Amino acid sequence: MKKILIVDDHSDMRRLIRITLGKAFEVIEAEDGDSGLAIIRQRKPDLVVLDVMMPGGLNGLEVLDAIKSNPDLKHIHVIMVTARGQVADYEDGMLRGADAYFIKPFSPLQVTALINKILTQ
Repeated sequence: MKKILIVDDHSDMRRLIRITLGKAFEVIEAEDGDSGLAIIRQRKPDLVVLDVMMPGGLNGLEVLDAIKSNPDLKHIHVIMVTARGQVADYEDGMLRGADAYFIKPFSPLQVTALINKILTQ
C-alpha cells in the first residue's frame, strides 16, 4: 500500500485530506515541519502533502528543500498546500521541486485526483 504523509499544523486540514483519500492509501500525519521531516526520513512515504506556513523550526519550503536535496528522498512526490497564493510563492515552490501547488481554500477532490494520478502511474 502506498504511503502518504500529510504535514499541516491544522488538524482539520489533515482530517479533510485523510477522509477524502479514503482507505486506498496508508495515511500518516505530522503537525509541523520538524516532525514531518523526521517521519519522511524514517518512513519514506511515496508522497507528501505539505503546508508552507507552520510553527516550529522548519517551514514547508525548508522541508521540501531537505527532501529534494537528499538522494535517498528526492524521488518522493510533494504537493504543496498553502494560504500563500502570490505568483512568486507558486513559482518558488515549483522551482524547489514541488509536483503541484494548491492554494487554500482548495478542492480536496482535486488534490485527491492528483494524488491518485501520481501514485497510479
